Amino acid sequence: MGNPLENTKQLNVGIIGCGAIIAQYLSNFRRLDSVNLVAVADLDPARAQAVADSYEGVRAMQVEELLAADDVDLVLNLTIPAAHADVALKAIANGKSVYGEKPLAATSEEARQVLDAARAAGVVVGCAPDTVLGTGIQTARKAIDDGLIGTPISATATMATPGHERWHPNPDFYYQPGGGPLLDMGPYYVSALVTLLGPVVSVVGAASHTRNERTIGSGPREGQKVPVDIDSHVTGVLVHASGALSTLFMSFDAVKTKSPNLEIHGEKGSLVVPDPNHFDGEVQLFALGAEDWETLPVSAGYVDSGRGFGIADLAATPAGQEPRAGGGLAFHALEVMESVLESAKSGHSVSIKSTAQRPPAVPLTELATKVSA
Repeated sequence: MGNPLENTKQLNVGIIGCGAIIAQYLSNFRRLDSVNLVAVADLDPARAQAVADSYEGVRAMQVEELLAADDVDLVLNLTIPAAHADVALKAIANGKSVYGEKPLAATSEEARQVLDAARAAGVVVGCAPDTVLGTGIQTARKAIDDGLIGTPISATATMATPGHERWHPNPDFYYQPGGGPLLDMGPYYVSALVTLLGPVVSVVGAASHTRNERTIGSGPREGQKVPVDIDSHVTGVLVHASGALSTLFMSFDAVKTKSPNLEIHGEKGSLVVPDPNHFDGEVQLFALGAEDWETLPVSAGYVDSGRGFGIADLAATPAGQEPRAGGGLAFHALEVMESVLESAKSGHSVSIKSTAQRPPAVPLTELATKVSA
């Protein structure tokens, strides 16, 4: 098993936004030779200081100080979706590359500004989800590329939860523009579908809004009400350039589903694909003429990966090439999701203006790791 990242240069990273998701990034940064965390910042200085105290060699800074810091090569943007574009544009203006949490921006218009600014400045834009680089999605992709299901015909993507307010102590942004089940969870599913089946050319959508407020279920704000300003249940059909059709079911209203998170159907077989919000998991194949499902061996992807591995992959991407978890894919996914919501309002099919190449496949790779901090 080769390691294409062995000779990757080290990338100095500064993080803006020290909320709940940062813990996963910190855990993985400790394992990645190519990622050197040097600074953190947050609107709440105490949160930034707590992170700096827990990670050797990291200093807490004000946001503007981090954006201007000479030793920061890339800004990891972990702010809320409404702030993604503003922080990214400021980082780019300071000559820094950017890797953001999903979505790339609250709107595709803002996301286009980010990509245009980065192109003009000669810096790189990456964006979560990097779950598509793990062994789950990549093993499924290899099965498709190897012809195990023949020509892909269709896919289903299913995500059902009664709402993040049940566990998240500050869920407000999930129910504001830029949030909702599609823009929050859809990036995992749409990015996986494009990785597996290629870009989307048109969509049809429908959506509903069942409650005007939600009740926070945990933390210091337990019992407080949160207004709902978005559609909380969204369905859509994506028409891929290949001719394959994908059906989306994204809900903050439904309680549970027994359906697989992702299924891919072809003329010679069907695949059950692991949850695209995870990096690994079993891929199952039911081949035409078979009597039962077969679990495929892990055959591609970054082994034992997690959030932040997309930054290591970005660091290894040759100059001038798009990272696998790059801004182009993130922009395409965002436009697809926005267009599903637009179609839901208009009742008409919406054509997708952007496109994105399927990112290069990830060979089965054990990343070099480190023990530090």
